[in-house]
Amino acid sequence: MGKNIKKDKAVFFVDDYLIKRVKDMNKTGKKQVIKTWSRRSTIYPEFIGHKFEVYNGHVFIPVTIREDMVGHKLGEFSPTRTFRKHSGNKNESTTKNTTNNNAKG
Repeated sequence: MGKNIKKDKAVFFVDDYLIKRVKDMNKTGKKQVIKTWSRRSTIYPEFIGHKFEVYNGHVFIPVTIREDMVGHKLGEFSPTRTFRKHSGNKNESTTKNTTNNNAKG
């Protein structure tokens, strides 16, 4: 037996209300957007083609489920942080201009 029993068993968590709503929509044929705060829920094959709005702590991010997303978590497709830009040499453009001006003069 391995050291970690959790890794040996492939148990995936999904909130019960998500499975219930998706199964009901699959029976009726309706496709509505499902708002959820459950970023920890695993995407099941039944979710393919459905649209979710996953909360990232600030706003709901729309996510349409495709085949390649099965097995991942809903939170992976709703980033919580906004990338601004890399910090670097802020005066890089001004130093180039001053060195060129000094070379000419």
